[in-house]
Amino acid sequence: MARKAFPTYPIWRIRRPAVAGLVAILYVGIAAAQAPRAFPFRATNYNVEVIVSPDQKTISAQTTVDFVANQVSRTVLVELHPDLRVASVKTADGQQLAFDRDGQSPLLLSVELPGSKTPGDTVSLTFEYAGSVASEDDSPTRGVRFASVDKDSAYLLLPARWFPLTNYPSNRYTGTFNIIVPSNFAVTGTGNAEPPQMRPGIGPGASQQASYVFHCNQPSPAGSFVAGPLQLSPVSAQGYQFSIYTPPAYASTAADYGSTLAMVMNDLTDEFGALSGNGPGAPRLTVAQMPDGSLEGYSGPGLLLVSARQWSTKPNGALLAQLAAGQWWGDSVLPATPNDVWLTDGLSRYAAAIYSEQADGISGLHRELSDFAIGALMYEDAGPIGQAQHLDAYSDEYISVVENKGAMVFHMLRSEMGDDAFTSLLHDFYAQHAGKTASVDEFEQMTTQKLPATKPNQPAVNLVAFFSQWLNSTGIPEFNLEYIVYRTTKGFKVVGKIHQPLDTFRMPVDLRVQTEGNPVDKSIMVDGTSTEFEVDTFGRPVPDGISIDPNDTLLKSSPQLRVRATVARGESYAAIGKYYEAVQSYQQALEIKPDYSLAHFREGESFFYQKNYQAAANAFRSALGGDLDPKWTAVWSHIYIGKIYDLLGQRERAVNEYSLAEHTHDDTAGAQAQAAMYIKNPYKADNAAPPTSTGGAAVPAKPSSGDSSQSNEPVLKRRADEN
Repeated sequence: MARKAFPTYPIWRIRRPAVAGLVAILYVGIAAAQAPRAFPFRATNYNVEVIVSPDQKTISAQTTVDFVANQVSRTVLVELHPDLRVASVKTADGQQLAFDRDGQSPLLLSVELPGSKTPGDTVSLTFEYAGSVASEDDSPTRGVRFASVDKDSAYLLLPARWFPLTNYPSNRYTGTFNIIVPSNFAVTGTGNAEPPQMRPGIGPGASQQASYVFHCNQPSPAGSFVAGPLQLSPVSAQGYQFSIYTPPAYASTAADYGSTLAMVMNDLTDEFGALSGNGPGAPRLTVAQMPDGSLEGYSGPGLLLVSARQWSTKPNGALLAQLAAGQWWGDSVLPATPNDVWLTDGLSRYAAAIYSEQADGISGLHRELSDFAIGALMYEDAGPIGQAQHLDAYSDEYISVVENKGAMVFHMLRSEMGDDAFTSLLHDFYAQHAGKTASVDEFEQMTTQKLPATKPNQPAVNLVAFFSQWLNSTGIPEFNLEYIVYRTTKGFKVVGKIHQPLDTFRMPVDLRVQTEGNPVDKSIMVDGTSTEFEVDTFGRPVPDGISIDPNDTLLKSSPQLRVRATVARGESYAAIGKYYEAVQSYQQALEIKPDYSLAHFREGESFFYQKNYQAAANAFRSALGGDLDPKWTAVWSHIYIGKIYDLLGQRERAVNEYSLAEHTHDDTAGAQAQAAMYIKNPYKADNAAPPTSTGGAAVPAKPSSGDSSQSNEPVLKRRADEN
């Protein structure tokens, strides 16, 4: 299954023990009542011919699918984008068959065969259909655009179900895909490509077209393509061969993307083992810039797609790592069921931390862990990781639970096992399941086998408790301390209790006591809502010098993380034009932390794009009077206030704000050039939208420079179709 990179995060909500237990029981009931959808037939091979029509913003396709029966049935069930109108379904001998859309779930299309088939029987059907696939409202995941066609570009991603699918996301198949586009478009995607062939347009006066044929000879989740004015730049780096496709203006970035991706692949090969199924030598990968309006990144077999808004002169290595990890987890190893996607999407997300730790050391690791924690807090109560089938893929809830919380669970497991045992687990699990599907149960079984012996004076690891807490339950602990320091004959003794709200929680937690000498660390087995502890020290403990989980190993809540998570949820609303909901989230954050400059700044942005200039100016002033976290809120608040004054005809006041922006000497996101430009020429409103959004969840874009000081992009990401 492909992955979405760098998602956003929803509102924090703490669970009290009784509520958490009740929710866990409810999810068990739901799981029993809602088994994964059964497809009577499984698709094994495709022959797809699709015509992309930019002027009409539509596609028209003829797709022949070979099926094999899984059970006795005469009904073929497939998933096909709801906005694609099916004209006919025929058998291999041309017989027309009856078909019907499911009234309750229009993604489902059923076809009635002339007679029943038994397990192992095969049937070949040809589907003819056409329509638009760009609607976010009708998308398989509402609010997330998986496919689009316009006059400048097109993309067709597998999750759009732009051709009939079965058993998504677990199925593999072979196939041939013929993508027909205007002659000024180039196409790249999954499979081995033939040289393009020119062909005359259809109809009088029609422009010439280009036919791009891709062969997928190895069973895989193929069928994702991007088209547009793309230029191929072959790159050779550290023994790897990469095909980099970009618009011509970005061709100069290809070498840097190739060299960064080579480092990523080396790091991930060390962590997961050699990527199988690619023949001799290093795997060949295609990297392409994808138009904005969709996901920030996407991974398919042999294919990495990076959105235009994430593509810059210096590649975002963490994003490339998440996408590249999909070659192991999501393309080579597929989830056995929709409930097993933690193994693929969660582990791919964790790859961003693996790369950042290699590239930037412990600071890079902690930067990614902070992102994971914020993301996990946002929709954590949407359901347990082990019940992912109830979450729409790529939705905010899915990203929060499966990807961000899932990544943190892998990190906690690594901390419990140790680096060597964890890496051995991933190597062996990949080797055993490459080219197959894998389940969480199988992973748990191998983890038990790989768990190293308990060290002296260390609490034993209880994997039953670990997986029950983090995969099959909801709730994130928030730790609180109470303690007293006593003087002893040998030094000092700290006696206290650790409190947290989850009744069934059981896990070792590190405690650090800062003293006037060396710090003292001790692992405490926290069991239930209250756990007593004692720590002996030689030096005097410093005031307020006792901390829980000082290395941020655990997924936990805190007031600071909650407020950041609430702001991030507002950003996700703003990214899809829901400014009212965004402002509500920012105000919730300000109820927790009234002086939080980022919340005030984001609120000002939302008001600005609603043209509520007085409210926007008030919010930006509040940001300037707040904690200035992050620091760039000062320079950009002055710039926005200057824009407001320019729009209202108060030029002198506008210039003063731009000058104040210059005096901050903060150049985050090119702020100084912006201020200088508007000092010379007044800001004028236009209908050009800021950089486009995901159409689903979004967070402030991470700077491609990897500079953590700019971890919140100051410019609001708004929909491309927003005026």
